[in-house]
Amino acid sequence: MTTSANHNPTASIATNNHAALAASPRVRLSRRRIRIDHPDPRAGERLLADALGAVDRDALDGLLKQLVKASVIGQKPDEANLAFMISMMKSIGPRDSIEAMLAAQMVCVHVAAMRSAFRLACTDDIAQQESLTRALGRLARIYPAQIEALSRYRDNGERKITVQNLSVQDGGSAIVGNVTQHANVIVSEPGLAKATMDAGPIQAAKAGEAHHRHIDSVQDATA
Repeated sequence: MTTSANHNPTASIATNNHAALAASPRVRLSRRRIRIDHPDPRAGERLLADALGAVDRDALDGLLKQLVKASVIGQKPDEANLAFMISMMKSIGPRDSIEAMLAAQMVCVHVAAMRSAFRLACTDDIAQQESLTRALGRLARIYPAQIEALSRYRDNGERKITVQNLSVQDGGSAIVGNVTQHANVIVSEPGLAKATMDAGPIQAAKAGEAHHRHIDSVQDATA
């Protein structure tokens, strides 16, 4: 990547300037070389690195080279296809290295799916149609799984639980509407102490076991 005369592999090039992020530069391809189109090469690196979630020059260089290879059309890197892939990565807005790699994979899977769809539309060969249909189906299933993985990662691995139906006992109160929490929630049986959103899964499980032991002891005493 020809962006500056002095190459420092470990130099940090991230920035939090969102106004500059919106004006991040384009990437040009010339004679198998990658060039960031910006009057100031170092500023161009910083802007593009922040847009793609790259933490340093090595990460940016690696991401761009991988995207260039994935942009190939007719055995030749395609600048318009590369620009589209970079633009889609920018819109995903990766915030660290993990998100940057996942966003790059998401973009590549989408491009591969569209290529499979194009080839499927252009062939009348039954065997090729079946092969391309299977490939397109696999890619179409991978993409939403990637979206879910990114969402889970950004939510720190927590799963959202939405309670839509509530039963209210005498003296209780209810919330009208959907309630969504990032927590390990146990929906209690009548008589079980209320679940606390702050309790971890081990404490919640122990509370449930204690409740059932209490019920068993009462049944044995009344038998």
